[in-house]
Amino acid sequence: MNTAADLTSDGPRTSARHLYWQGWRVARISELLDIPAATIHSWKIREGWADASPVQRVEGALEARMVQLICKDGKEGKDFKEIDLLGRQMERLARVHKYDKTGREADLNPNINARNEAPRSRKQKRNYLDDDQVIALRAAFDDSLFDYQRVWHEAGIKHRIRNVLKSRQIGATWYFAREAIVDAFENGRNKIFLSASKAQAHVFRAYIVQFVKETCDVELKGDPIILDNGAELHFLGTNFRTAQSYHGDLFMDEYFWIHGFQQFRKVASGMAMHKKWRQTYFSTPSSFSHEAYPFWSGELFNKRRPKAEREEFDVSHAALAGGVLCPDGQWRQIVTVLDAAEGGCDLFDIAQLQLEYSPDEFANLLMCMFVDDSQSAFPLSLVHPCMVDSWEVWEDYRPFAPRPVGDRGVWIGYDPTGTGEDGDGAGLVVVLPARSENSKHRVLEKHRLKGEDYQAQADFIKSLRTKYNIEHIGIDVSGLGEAVAEHVEKWFPTLTRYRYDIGLKSRMVMQAQQIMRKRRLEFDAGWSDMAQSFMAIKRELTASGRQLTYTSGRNRLTGHADLAWAVMHALHFEPITGAAEEGTGKSMMEMYE
Repeated sequence: MNTAADLTSDGPRTSARHLYWQGWRVARISELLDIPAATIHSWKIREGWADASPVQRVEGALEARMVQLICKDGKEGKDFKEIDLLGRQMERLARVHKYDKTGREADLNPNINARNEAPRSRKQKRNYLDDDQVIALRAAFDDSLFDYQRVWHEAGIKHRIRNVLKSRQIGATWYFAREAIVDAFENGRNKIFLSASKAQAHVFRAYIVQFVKETCDVELKGDPIILDNGAELHFLGTNFRTAQSYHGDLFMDEYFWIHGFQQFRKVASGMAMHKKWRQTYFSTPSSFSHEAYPFWSGELFNKRRPKAEREEFDVSHAALAGGVLCPDGQWRQIVTVLDAAEGGCDLFDIAQLQLEYSPDEFANLLMCMFVDDSQSAFPLSLVHPCMVDSWEVWEDYRPFAPRPVGDRGVWIGYDPTGTGEDGDGAGLVVVLPARSENSKHRVLEKHRLKGEDYQAQADFIKSLRTKYNIEHIGIDVSGLGEAVAEHVEKWFPTLTRYRYDIGLKSRMVMQAQQIMRKRRLEFDAGWSDMAQSFMAIKRELTASGRQLTYTSGRNRLTGHADLAWAVMHALHFEPITGAAEEGTGKSMMEMYE
């Protein structure tokens, strides 16, 4: 029941009217509001309270509550949900008024027109949701959010540009995909999804299609997806020529891993230049040396202005944890894995993650700390050129075909660093090798097999036989590696076992560095975890101080660079003298000799 304070905030006459319509006697209303009974009787007669229809009484209550919520400062997620609910009720009442005038049942229930359409006309509707389905989609979206995602939603309503630095795996891509499709159906706004690669951008599409299918049992079709109301959803990589011809709300995913970010953003932001379009940037951090860092830190904004007009930017976690509107008009926020846990996300075991990752890796991947890669064996400047938009560049690769590269041979690298459920997971890659010094090694697939026993890991490797013609399998036989190797050897007797020592690790790293310097390695630009894996490998002195070795913070309990080592296990099959010429089986150096 409303309190006296709640009621009087609406004005005494409005409050008295609401109470009367709720069934209160005039005398009791007078006592509650401390207003003379004669005054309330006068209002009652003059405004015809007793003669009001049920619809009028409901409309009055809806109006008062809607105004109260709109004027409220510091709205919460439940407030936005209630505003949306009240708005839908007002729309229904508008249909009731229309029905009162026309007597047509179709004005009361628009679905009747849809049901009366000819079957052929109904079948022609593509990517269509009726009013009730859109309402269900909105309700499912609202009910699925964690607290920090509600903050993103509120910021998207208030601010034109959102910029979020985030932990891995807290549901950012998932959230923004849902936010976008709900708004597209409700308001008909175009959406443009950009990532480091087109394959990564299509993660948005997968989330959208799945959400609508699960909620409304409607499967969205097409690429781009064009809704029945005219809204277009485009899923793009970093191809400038493709990207610049569209207009709509912009979502840029993992922008701290995009090569040539400044040029790309200049083109991409032009797609959302009109004030009605919104821009959303979100990413896990990479390196201080990445060209997106000045964009995040505000340095780029100040660089473009006279000294007298430059502003102070505090981009520390303490300043941005709650989200702040900054001097350049961007709303910024930092969301670490701990922030996500406090915001209701129960998907993480923080203590276990601290065991699985070294302190530096935990800080970078989960606590939103940028990497100083000056000591890395594979700094970002070396790794970045390897990151390509595979769907655009690899014209001979069919990722969804039963045999993605036909009968061409592939190399498999495997780093079984996991030790069961308490381990960090094994890394596996499939590499299409270069066949000449002018061609490139391409990493076609990557997998991290967490919580699997050695038999399951061996079976997964064996399952790749149906997709690829396997020429080489390289396995590190430490930990579970020997047990996995024994099972794999039964059907692939020529597998290569790698037993790590300082010399072998150094040769592997130097060979991979050489291949990268010559721009002979490529993997999908959306694989930021692959880039992070290489960057995690550092040069260190051995305990004796006499030799240089390479470490990735791994021991029995920690580790993350498994994907990078797996790639090196595959690449090490190439002779140190270089790739074999196509069809000869000999290296280039051997041919010249």
